[in-house]
Amino acid sequence: MNTNTEFRASETVKILVEERIVPIHHYLSQPQRVVKAIADPQLMEQLSEDRYRLKMRPLNFMDIYKFQPTVVLKVWSENNGIVHLDSEEYDIKGINAAKHCFYLKLTGQLSSCVINQQTYLKGKADLQVKFQIPPALWITPKPLLEMAGNSLLKSVLLRIKQKLLTQLLTDYYHWIHYISLIETDPINQEKLVINKI
Repeated sequence: MNTNTEFRASETVKILVEERIVPIHHYLSQPQRVVKAIADPQLMEQLSEDRYRLKMRPLNFMDIYKFQPTVVLKVWSENNGIVHLDSEEYDIKGINAAKHCFYLKLTGQLSSCVINQQTYLKGKADLQVKFQIPPALWITPKPLLEMAGNSLLKSVLLRIKQKLLTQLLTDYYHWIHYISLIETDPINQEKLVINKI
């Protein structure tokens, strides 16, 4: 009996951006700011300049297994402001990952583009999980398991998308306000840097 299964989910986002004095691709060139804008600070730890440990919120699969993935993400940007993220490591609280041959992969990309003289943020994220079905679920039809698993992964990506739709643009406008304060009040520039947002 083949007890291996695989779940996949993808999510795209396209957000109209009200451009300010500094184009948003300059904001995207600071990937650490992007991460902090969309991640819960209580669930995120910066490990190095481009690596972050991120705890996902607890997940419930088929009302039987409750677990909480922790992922180490590498996040970097190209010179043109394209942000990439790629999971490097993971740990699963609540499931013996080795016993169930658990595998998790999260990748994503975020960039800005101009369409008909309007600026948009465009992004895509892919989440993949593979694992060995535990005995308690052997009698469950595999299509039902896959449907439930894909839906669960989709909900994870939708939460990330919601953060992009709200918190990231708010932080971009906040950052622009900070930049404008420095430019218009150079006398207090040192104070602003020390107490920067």
